[in-house]
Amino acid sequence: MTELEQAATGLEGHFRDVLRGPDGRVVWDRGWKKNTIVGDCRVLLASFMRGNPSTTGVIGLQVGAGLAAWDLSGPPAGTPGQTALVDPFPATVPPANIQLDFLNGGAVVLTPTSRIQVRATFGPSVPPGVPPWPDANHPTANLREFGLVATLGGTTVLINYVTHPVIALDPASTLERTIWLQF
Repeated sequence: MTELEQAATGLEGHFRDVLRGPDGRVVWDRGWKKNTIVGDCRVLLASFMRGNPSTTGVIGLQVGAGLAAWDLSGPPAGTPGQTALVDPFPATVPPANIQLDFLNGGAVVLTPTSRIQVRATFGPSVPPGVPPWPDANHPTANLREFGLVATLGGTTVLINYVTHPVIALDPASTLERTIWLQF
């Protein structure tokens, strides 16, 4: 039997990062960019359809430092085969600290649709301790990658992945990250 589809074909995602200064004004807005829906997202959807009880949707947003070398060469594009962040010690923003909504067009709606929006805010005490840097593994609070994670068969899997130019967080700024996924 041959596969008739490529992994993650037909699934689509975008993200937008906005950095605000201490006064709440926009420092920069990188606009909407494409993200990568990885292969385990397709497996997760099939698991939901089968009714696997050990499968859970988005359980967090991981953020990582990626590689400092990306600052010179540019970050590599994500691929559908990505299974984890490059950073071996990513911070995970838990579900309680992210907002997950259904979208109809660009509007948030209560009824299920084929499009979801995930929003997370990083800043002064929002969410507390995420990312928990600087620490022994991260001497700076530089972000270069992120991904959404879910539970598949009781195991945490990556379902979405993005690399981006470095974002140097400071204690007074706020990063607003919005992710759209279309199924």
